[in-house]
Amino acid sequence: MQNKNYPKEILSIIRSNSAPAELREKLLNYHENDLADALTALTPEERQKLYPILGIEYVAEIFSYFDDAEPYLKELPSKEAAKVISNMDSDDAVDALDDLEEEDKRKIVSHLDEDSAEDVRMLLSYDEDEIGSSMTTNYICIRKGMTIRQAMKELVRQAGENDNISILYVVDESGRFYGAIDLKDLIIARSEDSLEKLIVRSYPYVTDHEKISACIDQIVDYAERSLPVLNSDKELIGIITASDVVELVDNELGDDYAKLGGLTGEEDLNEGVWDSVRKRFPWLIALLFLGMLVSSVVGMFESVVAVLPIVICFQSLVLDMAGNVGTQSLAVTIRVLMDENLTGTKKLRLLFKEMRVGLINGALLAVLTLVSLGIYIHFFKGYDWGQAFLLSGCVGISLIVAMIISSLVGTVIPIFFHKIHIDPAVASGPLITTVNDLVAVVTYYGLAMIFLIDVFHLA
Repeated sequence: MQNKNYPKEILSIIRSNSAPAELREKLLNYHENDLADALTALTPEERQKLYPILGIEYVAEIFSYFDDAEPYLKELPSKEAAKVISNMDSDDAVDALDDLEEEDKRKIVSHLDEDSAEDVRMLLSYDEDEIGSSMTTNYICIRKGMTIRQAMKELVRQAGENDNISILYVVDESGRFYGAIDLKDLIIARSEDSLEKLIVRSYPYVTDHEKISACIDQIVDYAERSLPVLNSDKELIGIITASDVVELVDNELGDDYAKLGGLTGEEDLNEGVWDSVRKRFPWLIALLFLGMLVSSVVGMFESVVAVLPIVICFQSLVLDMAGNVGTQSLAVTIRVLMDENLTGTKKLRLLFKEMRVGLINGALLAVLTLVSLGIYIHFFKGYDWGQAFLLSGCVGISLIVAMIISSLVGTVIPIFFHKIHIDPAVASGPLITTVNDLVAVVTYYGLAMIFLIDVFHLA
């Protein structure tokens, strides 16, 4: 089935000169995400005419889908922008405010209503890597001891302001988390039933100061529509919704990808040049000195290059293949390490598996290299068949050894960092690349020295 281009349809409707009431009625039929896409294609003047027609509440829903709300909030007076922020979920409001410069943020926060300002200040009090920074206060909360009828009445009352109603959270007389009720169970319950029987007392939860990276796997494993967030006193202060989880997982994957690339944080298109430089430069300094180490090792084999210059032609081939294998093992290992129940036996099994994979791939590539490189050296470098296959054989054996060791390194290093509680994605990528370069250089030139020069006297 062909996907419709809803943003294009929306733009046609907006520019059709319909009456405001008719225009609003038509636009309400579209999803807020599509409306957000369409609004980005409008001019500021067109958007400013559209905001009053849509109304504050609907504009707030649309603004929640902007990746960067700053330019659109700036189109509104501070008081109007504050009303938009007030009608957002607290976590979306904080995300939108984070996009603003400090002065603009202070102006808008000063115009927020008391409840919204309190929620925003609470979320801003958490570090961005803590669960509390990503929670929302949009949830239904009832007290234990209510009847079914009272619980339904409270649900209807709170649903006017909070639309996350699939799970109802229950607190005791002291405001401490007591359990949760599925909306379906409450709907089908009879008025004479006991509310207590509907409450799941062992419902999973997270705490506000937990690190997102430490508990993201647990949150994903439970696969609930929302999870309660508790403070140190076990009081319910917010929830993490399924959409929040998707965003958290995406952010974690983005951070890991950045770290594997030797960055200190994820970058985006709107980031300034100096911010990008600041994130990349620290690792580049470290890699510069590690590269000097590799170069110094290569310098130790000057005598080999002086006697047999052709060996330098195939250095990059061995280094590249060793690096590729190490990176593959690293990616597999980091993915496996996400399992917190990984035992020592499973880690050893992973280690031996990766080494076997390296051995088999190395052997297959060695045969291919022996034949193709031997033919190349004979016809294009002028060596006789025996010398050509000795050279290609040296490269092939180097590939086998380097790929086995690279598989070992690409598995052991992240496991080691994980064991000592250092993020393997941060430390492993650049380090493994350098270690594998060292391994490949020593293996290749060492074998060339021993077999080609010392044993076969090929010079």
